[in-house]
Amino acid sequence: MSIHQDKTLRKFRRERAIGRYLLNPAVKGLSRLGVRTAMATELETIGRKTGQPRRVPVSAQFDDGGAWVISQHGTRSGWGSNIAVNPNVRVRQGNRWRAGVATFRPDDDVVARGRKFGRLGAKMVKALETTPVSVRIDFTD
Repeated sequence: MSIHQDKTLRKFRRERAIGRYLLNPAVKGLSRLGVRTAMATELETIGRKTGQPRRVPVSAQFDDGGAWVISQHGTRSGWGSNIAVNPNVRVRQGNRWRAGVATFRPDDDVVARGRKFGRLGAKMVKALETTPVSVRIDFTD
């Protein structure tokens, strides 16, 4: 394994732990209390192994036909792996759940996409990414 690959893997493991044990539970807890933030919404995928719904906080840019999100770790992330197996998802838009189909868009400029999340959002994407890829969710409802 090269030094770059080793560094990327260590960063991925560190960021996954921070998300799994700190950030994701905080956003989920606030969501249960009805507290919403512009910085995060929830994405629901179907677990590739369990077949059970899995919810994770993500930052999304909504438009009339769907939403854009960035998978900071590509298909290495749990929700990215779930989408690769089953692209049918739901995403919370305000207080409403929207059904959609997610598609990885490696042709999209993920750096430019990150800038559209605002200065803080772009910095968070840059700080947490290892192998980022844009994901387009087209609404089906």
